[in-house]
Amino acid sequence: MGADDDARGDVDRDGRGIDASGIDASDSGATDAAGTTAASATDASNAAGASNETGAAGEPHESSEARGSAAPSGPSDGLSRRAFLGTSASAAVGAAALGAAGRAGSTEPARVKASPTNADAAGAHASIAAHPLDEVAIADLSARMADGTLSAVEATQAYLDKIAAVDAAGPRLGSVIETNPDALSIAAERDRERAEAGPQGLGPLHGVPVLVKDNIGTADRMETTAGSLALVGARPAADSHVVGRLRAAGAVILGKANLSEWANFRGFNSSSGWSARGGLVKNPYSLDRTASGSSSGSAAAAAASLCAAAVGTETSGSIVSPASRCGLVGIKPTVGLISRSGIVPIADAFDTAGPMARSVRDAAILLGGMTGVDPADAKTAAGAEHAHTDYTQFLDPEGLRGATIGVARELFGSFAAQDDAMETAIVEMERSGATIVDDVALPNRRSVGGPAYQVMLWEFKALIATYLEGLGDATPHKTLADLIAFNEANADEELRYFGQEVFLAAEAKGPLSGQDYLDTLAQVQRLSRDEGLDAAFNDTGLDAIVAPMGGPAAALDLVYGEAGRGPWSGGLSASSGYPHITLPLTYIHGLPVAISFLGPAWSEPTLLRLAFAYEQAMQPRQAPALLASTTPPTPWTSRSDGSCAYMPIAGRDALVGGTGAAARAPTPADAPPAKQRPARWEDRH
Repeated sequence: MGADDDARGDVDRDGRGIDASGIDASDSGATDAAGTTAASATDASNAAGASNETGAAGEPHESSEARGSAAPSGPSDGLSRRAFLGTSASAAVGAAALGAAGRAGSTEPARVKASPTNADAAGAHASIAAHPLDEVAIADLSARMADGTLSAVEATQAYLDKIAAVDAAGPRLGSVIETNPDALSIAAERDRERAEAGPQGLGPLHGVPVLVKDNIGTADRMETTAGSLALVGARPAADSHVVGRLRAAGAVILGKANLSEWANFRGFNSSSGWSARGGLVKNPYSLDRTASGSSSGSAAAAAASLCAAAVGTETSGSIVSPASRCGLVGIKPTVGLISRSGIVPIADAFDTAGPMARSVRDAAILLGGMTGVDPADAKTAAGAEHAHTDYTQFLDPEGLRGATIGVARELFGSFAAQDDAMETAIVEMERSGATIVDDVALPNRRSVGGPAYQVMLWEFKALIATYLEGLGDATPHKTLADLIAFNEANADEELRYFGQEVFLAAEAKGPLSGQDYLDTLAQVQRLSRDEGLDAAFNDTGLDAIVAPMGGPAAALDLVYGEAGRGPWSGGLSASSGYPHITLPLTYIHGLPVAISFLGPAWSEPTLLRLAFAYEQAMQPRQAPALLASTTPPTPWTSRSDGSCAYMPIAGRDALVGGTGAAARAPTPADAPPAKQRPARWEDRH
């Protein structure tokens, strides 16, 4: 995954293929009654998705069975309790037909549309049918639990059933590395708490099943491995602070999400979403595409409604990049808003956890359950006066009115369709009452990535040793050098697709007391904050800066790694530690691309207000259909200017000019006309 700083969020700015994200595989089997899945660490074909799916690396096998649409076309009447129980029970038997999704009690207009490719029955996976909790919002789950039409046990079982049907079998999405064997007993306890408390006094996450990334510590019967075989069995003695906060809010920890191993901070030419323990995560919009990373499983699972929402982690792009490729809302908060204690670290300067959800409201609810001061994480002290436990109070459908929004036009130009959608979004923001400041610069966007990567190397070496020491006798590994040696000793499983060049570079670094480290850290803070985003906001009086984020998901390729492209708007936010919210913008060949809202430190309330108003005005999300592929069957490929060029592909020439003697190669006259671009915002003023 090498690319420059204009590339995707799942690559390093130095071409080092590190999706430096995320504080930041056994034969797939059935889920048992408690929901525990099996995953094979050694089956190469399973890492690519299924036992017979290995033509080109990572290319999913196309089932010969008839395929049906997976996603509902929109909200339907809420299921009765009896209907819900019936469909959930049938799902437990296997990949059975499930009832239509419901959104009973929703107070907002429908925002989810059917994917434009959902109607193509030939493309959707045969084993997937509509599920009773597909696209159901957290508020709807909470309302149904409150009125007695749904219990936490029923909701938890329904998600476990879908994980069994979609993740461990069927299309083998690969997003869940392990389900919680105690999930149903925890849900039962939540139901008892609700019965005792009555309808009042319980928060919006009470009884709600959520997944957390496998680098987030849980003190239970689940593993915390960052996807590495080196940490199997090394269970922490205490929950991470963020998991403790979620448990206190009443959430049901449903399981652990797969991820790019070591949050993609191990080696070059990696494939986002691959770990030796969990195999390869696929994109639910197109199973032959990457989910990006390193919070790959969190993104894919939340997008496919395998949970109510998920928690990811980010160092440099690992929340916002997979969110952008999986059609989600991702919030990378200000560093210090959420504690990092108990999370497998990369860099103290940049690491954070954050919510990944199907709507801004769901992401805001989850964020409120994660914040809090933690004595074990000094950076959270600064967040004490900025943190909130209820971010829904800032959601306003008229929230764009009176806002001043800058446009980072330097990030346009990767995809004409994405640029066109950005122009439409800008016009809609102005129509909704925002003042637009066009062509705002992002200072030092290109120059900060290299020094930031060096800081990651220094800090990772020190912090991973501290983390390993904290595990005590649970692991024999105490230093980065021990992990390197483990990988070399288990190269057939750990190093089968890519190496550990990043580990080796980090091991060569000196201590954090060294002047070279201190000078580089100061340089990063100066470039990204003082002369970067602080300058951009202070000089203009902006409330937020918007930019396109992420191109269409790249094809899976375990041999060469990923080779996608697209606008990367997350660099300065990651390096500065400032907040970044991304959410769906449009779809290119059925693949999501995103819009980002960037802000100064502690501006989460403002960014949520703006993003929510944008979402309500545009309603951009389309549900995924778990299609085998969304590759367009045409010999024409789009140029960035919107025109088309002939792409000679064997066997496709017959698409133009008939067959046999009448067949001919397409000529320029056969090309579809260049798309008429909408007038740019500045052309209207």
